[in-house]
Amino acid sequence: MTHTSRGPGRAWIITPGLHTDRFVSAQNSGAAVAVVDIEDSVALADKQTARTSSEIFFAVDEPPCTLGIRMNSLTTLDGLKDLVALAAYTTRPDLIVVPKVESPRDIELVAAALDADGYTPDIWALVESPRAFDHLPQIMRAPRLGGVIFGSADYAAAVRCGLGWDALRYARSALINAATAADIPAIDAPTWEIDDPDTLRRDAERAKELGFYGKGCVHPRHVEMINDVFTPTAEEVAQARTIMAAADASGGTVTTVNGQMRGTPFFNAARALIAEADRTA
Repeated sequence: MTHTSRGPGRAWIITPGLHTDRFVSAQNSGAAVAVVDIEDSVALADKQTARTSSEIFFAVDEPPCTLGIRMNSLTTLDGLKDLVALAAYTTRPDLIVVPKVESPRDIELVAAALDADGYTPDIWALVESPRAFDHLPQIMRAPRLGGVIFGSADYAAAVRCGLGWDALRYARSALINAATAADIPAIDAPTWEIDDPDTLRRDAERAKELGFYGKGCVHPRHVEMINDVFTPTAEEVAQARTIMAAADASGGTVTTVNGQMRGTPFFNAARALIAEADRTA
């Protein structure tokens, strides 16, 4: 049995594969995508246990959201073991998050190992190393790539920079540019401060402003705010409709809306926002 992917969502929650007691709360947190992790949150000695226990994460008759797994890197023995195990799961993930991606070959290998009759999971790349950023255009051209996720902690550790917004602005901007050029969505890294809603909101607003499709999180408490920030507000939708009305009135030529010049790029952005609002209404 396999579940059909619902596509990318705004809030993504990740939960450790060893903590089966947290599975249901993650799945029902309101996130559009719930990912069970058997990579960084699991010690080397516990990998096999997590690999086995994570199978029940997908044994849900009516999953409330898209269910995924973050496997281990394909440059490790555990990554290869993960592929063998995932291929044998009775109920398989909607979505595979591949960490430490530095080549389109990583995506191709996962597809080759897991694709089967009636089962082609979404495959997402976790981009989290300087080498990956050197090869972004090639990675983005992998035919089975569904989207990319920014891995801020690993990237900052590799570069030996801070985790603050300014230190990681280049990486985020480069990822957004490459993803947009390839017409695939990008998801921002989680905010690591668990109990700081002000920082979470500021980070989510910045990620949205930069062009990210959504944002990851590591605690169910973060889901509601991420959804709130990334959902177009009534004011934003009203402004977009005003711009489109002005576009119609001007015959699509440059015009003025509330004292601001508006032309084709603004019309396109307004049209896209209205379409999204109508789709999620």
